[in-house]
Amino acid sequence: MKSAIAATLSVTPVHAAPAGYFELSQGAVFETGDTVVTGGKRIRLYGLQSCLRGTSYTDRSGTRRDCGEASIAVLAAFIKDTEPVCAPVAEQDDLTFVICYAAVGNERLDLAMMMITEGYGFATLRADGLPVHAPYAVAEQVARERRRGLWRFTDVQHPAVFLSHAAKNAKRAP
Repeated sequence: MKSAIAATLSVTPVHAAPAGYFELSQGAVFETGDTVVTGGKRIRLYGLQSCLRGTSYTDRSGTRRDCGEASIAVLAAFIKDTEPVCAPVAEQDDLTFVICYAAVGNERLDLAMMMITEGYGFATLRADGLPVHAPYAVAEQVARERRRGLWRFTDVQHPAVFLSHAAKNAKRAP
């Protein structure tokens, strides 16, 4: 019975945003690979941490590349190609956290999960180091093991590790 319900849900075509959802427009301004401004509103994909702008990785030709720009490029491509719809799940100051799904063929896919499984996003971690959404952490580990996306480069650093080191160094500074 469960598989019949899941099959029905996964093949339902998406024509317009359902009630409570909004379309993520292609005219969005990208702040990062997880945060955009659209319709005058800042939105961030819930549970997704992109590479930080200004951090880098070394590609196979030995060229240093901006990791944050790589995350932005992939998110922009996913938005352009899949026209996702989003629903707000939480608000914090001037930022709205959203979940988004994209229609790919007859399937609905979680946009944050797409970023993580392709290796261009990371699972957001809470202050205690645990993931905000455990399935994202599992997908991240699989992407890392399979050397997907940014994980194929040996010097890619998880943004949470980078931010943790920066916070520790700031506390030590006089």
